[in-house]
Amino acid sequence: MIKLKNVSKLYKPETQALKDVSLHIKAGEFVSIVGQSGSGKTTLAKLLFAEEKPTGGSIVIGDWDISRIRRSEIPMLRRQIGVVFQDFKLLQRKTVGENIAFALQVAGDRGKRIREVVPQVLKIVGLSDKIDRYPRQLSGGEQQRVSIARALVHRPKILVADEPTGNLDTIHSHEIIQLLKHINSYGTTIVLVTHDRDIVNALNKRVITIQEGEVASDMEHGKYKLS
Repeated sequence: MIKLKNVSKLYKPETQALKDVSLHIKAGEFVSIVGQSGSGKTTLAKLLFAEEKPTGGSIVIGDWDISRIRRSEIPMLRRQIGVVFQDFKLLQRKTVGENIAFALQVAGDRGKRIREVVPQVLKIVGLSDKIDRYPRQLSGGEQQRVSIARALVHRPKILVADEPTGNLDTIHSHEIIQLLKHINSYGTTIVLVTHDRDIVNALNKRVITIQEGEVASDMEHGKYKLS
């Protein structure tokens, strides 16, 4: 599903964010990518959804080498890869339903499909009754659920969650992880970028540790071992 071969990322003038990273993430896996601040884990996430391009090496998703992706192809890629961020990135002047509909509109969807998809994804995240609320009327956990719903509108094969619990308390963090596990159970590959030790240890799933831009360890049923 996701193959990285000898991937490096250099930020000018001389900041090496990633060094010769090689990974293979299979379809349907739930993988946690962990590392301390500045380790390169967020850069790795950005490479997966083409916010950044690698300086060297290749990134293949399915049969598509996205390390050579053209800007015009990025919207097509984003239909296959859903992205969830720490800060939700919701439009404050739009309702929950309008936030999700907007993600479909910018991709060219109209009318009937929007009316079908919006309630479907809200049901998945358990917010069917919040469709007419504004983000300010929701808890942090509910706002993150909306952002996950928005990421699911194109039924992506991969969901990249970059510190999705970073702004949440323990209870809401647990709820978001349970939701990600539920989505994963339907076959969606989950790539979770996190520094939350408790979450990683409770998952008991594959853990890839990034240190100083390199893969320090890759454990099938791993724990968070950074000090």
